[in-house]
Amino acid sequence: MTAPNFGEQGGRLTYGSYLRVAELLEQQVPESDPAAHDELLFITIHQVYELWFKLLLWELTDARDRMLAGETYVPRVRLERSRAIERVLVGQVDVIDTMTPQDFLAFRNKLAPASGFQSSQFREIEFLSGLKDPSYLRRFRGLSEGERSRLQQRLDEPSLWDGYLAVLVKAGFAVDTAEERFDAYAAVAGDRERHGQLWDLAEALVDHDQAWSLWRARHVLMAERQIGTKPGTGGSAGGTYLRSRVELRFYPELWEMRSRL
Repeated sequence: MTAPNFGEQGGRLTYGSYLRVAELLEQQVPESDPAAHDELLFITIHQVYELWFKLLLWELTDARDRMLAGETYVPRVRLERSRAIERVLVGQVDVIDTMTPQDFLAFRNKLAPASGFQSSQFREIEFLSGLKDPSYLRRFRGLSEGERSRLQQRLDEPSLWDGYLAVLVKAGFAVDTAEERFDAYAAVAGDRERHGQLWDLAEALVDHDQAWSLWRARHVLMAERQIGTKPGTGGSAGGTYLRSRVELRFYPELWEMRSRL
């Protein structure tokens, strides 16, 4: 076997060609005329979010599939990586917060009816995590056929929560009723020496849940700082709608379990 030839001599693959940098940098196309300085910031931040969402879907789907197969170690690793990505999502809001309301108003009218509400990958993450909302497909008519198909698939397929229940079943616990599940959580929480992997995996799911809620909350503050109480560009109630999403939980039983300990 020929050893790989590292270094630039005779190389056929470059940093730019591998990452398709030229094509990537052509995707930031402001709509405002005359040009609004902060529109490039706005586009860049949201495109970067979509790239992170793509990676989150990759990691969370693998975690789900492995849990359905009865694994506990690698799914936790995938969830820990997802938690690290979600910390970045929260931190990125600091960048867009450098935009003043006046600077946003210079191009905001160009966005309508586009809105973050329309991010199909964001909804995929929520559906995959266990927060499934079939009405979203009926309410939003701007989905492409590909987006609609992927969202329907996420609605139809098992969630991360289904994956966790699968590992509980493999460990010998009954999970058909709420009380059986709470008995299982109590057993896991009460004997971490024996059930440490199940406990750590549950905590990794709670970390993911908490991180998503923190990002929603940070997003609310950002939106209110930019537009106050105005409606969103997509027709939503703006900050009021976003605030109504903050308290949603992917795994309410894991949160309620804490009250029962």
